[in-house]
Amino acid sequence: MAYTTIDDPTQYFEALIWTGDGNTPRSLTGLEFQLDMVWSKRRDDAAGHNILDSVRGAGVDAELCPSSAGVEGSNNQNAYGYLSAFTSDGFTVTEGSSDNAYWNNNTATYVAWCWKAGGSASSNTNGDITSSVSANTTAGFSIVSYTGTGTSEDTIGHGLGSIPKMIITKQRDQENGWGVYHHTLGTGKELYLNYTNGEGSSNFWITTPTTSVFSVSASDYVNESSSTYIAYLFAPKQGFSKFGSYTGNQNADGTFVYTGFKPAFVMVKRSSDTEDWHMFDNKRGGYNVDNDFLQANTTNAEATDDNIDILSNGFKLRGTGTDVNRSGHTYIYMAFAEAPFVNSNGVPNNAR
Repeated sequence: MAYTTIDDPTQYFEALIWTGDGNTPRSLTGLEFQLDMVWSKRRDDAAGHNILDSVRGAGVDAELCPSSAGVEGSNNQNAYGYLSAFTSDGFTVTEGSSDNAYWNNNTATYVAWCWKAGGSASSNTNGDITSSVSANTTAGFSIVSYTGTGTSEDTIGHGLGSIPKMIITKQRDQENGWGVYHHTLGTGKELYLNYTNGEGSSNFWITTPTTSVFSVSASDYVNESSSTYIAYLFAPKQGFSKFGSYTGNQNADGTFVYTGFKPAFVMVKRSSDTEDWHMFDNKRGGYNVDNDFLQANTTNAEATDDNIDILSNGFKLRGTGTDVNRSGHTYIYMAFAEAPFVNSNGVPNNAR
């Protein structure tokens, strides 16, 4: 049985949905924790994604956009609205100079995926590069800020105390893509969060991450001299998070992916060929098989294709298209729990 040390995943991760009312400022609440990272997207219309975190701070020009290679603050939130403050159970949003399009347009629909790290960042000197780290060792998530040196094989402390299986990095002050490390691809391979490219050869990740550090090359994507970076690192925790891969079969009776929990969030990317990053969660859409998706690498509005079932112990592919289930192709995923399949008291949960 898949026992866990996290009986209530909503203390560490939760999706939040709301409908805009046009008011400013507006406080969006309801989380069971004070968040450290928020990834938001307008659902009903084309608009850029926005990521903010407690290490870099809230406010105008603090956002990074996963669907763009742009620098920090380039998503024009000063015009279209911005996250102005993190609160104890959510965040406050404020209208921009022209409207509330990104966060709170009247009648518009939104989603935010929220993670808890470790609160205020601390200096970490475990690696060659001193980093500022907000780490949650229980949930396996850390936010790492550092300044590049341009030296190959630099190591950087991450504070997790366990081996990260997925890393997402962004150069904050230069227009370069989002580099992604996934353990199923290993070192010498990379994906880009803002592109559709399949896995490519790179020297971003010099060696496999350890329980204390990850290593980077001298590439501008991860370690340009004097340039600033943010990295989000994820280590799997039984019953709460998993980072793996599966092979598609292009059948409505698709591949079943065991996670050991009922997912609250799943992001899937075909790594063996060109494809978008597809994002599903337990708050949007309806019930199986009606699980709507957004794409991390595009500004597209929410789509309603029936691609996956969310189950008590994983997810099952239902789409016959190539986006998440092409026959014989490899897909990587990251997933976080709504509830463990079996909690620490041996009590199972139900499917969606």
